Amino acid sequence: MTFGLALFSALLLLTGISYFGWRKPAYSHWHDTISEVGEVGSPLARAVSYGLFLPVGLLLGLVAALADTTALAGLAGCIGTGYVVAAFFPCDVGSPVSGSGRQQIHNIGGAVEYIGSAYWLTQLSPQRMVMGYNLYSIAAGSLIVGSILLSIPGLGIRGLIQRIMEGILFGSLLLAS
Repeated sequence: MTFGLALFSALLLLTGISYFGWRKPAYSHWHDTISEVGEVGSPLARAVSYGLFLPVGLLLGLVAALADTTALAGLAGCIGTGYVVAAFFPCDVGSPVSGSGRQQIHNIGGAVEYIGSAYWLTQLSPQRMVMGYNLYSIAAGSLIVGSILLSIPGLGIRGLIQRIMEGILFGSLLLAS
């Protein structure tokens, strides 16, 4: 059941980001973060917040509630928290590292998603090995490096980096469930 819910949430997110990104003028999946598709002032903000981010976050909360291990619950809960916070606290234009109080809460939600998830990934089964390395530990390290890169103002590939990070998160969640 958790696998199906996690898969549905990943497909919903992928479809929603593609659709809303296509609808937002001048939006770039390479350059712009996922949150920017629903940034404050965007005509899509309400639809993205309550039609995409909130359902994805709530589905992941359900995955966390139904998970059979604490680590899986923690991982799903951290990812879900990031999306629920993004729904209620949309980012400022350009999703800056600093900004309004709302932006700061948005960034805290992102930190819970990425840094919290990195911790829970290290708690998952060490039996998933790639070339002698724990796959989940590699994923956790990649999230930390990605979080640092996302905090660099003006980095032209923030969108690409974030999408890789989301792929790592949802891929790990699906693998673990």
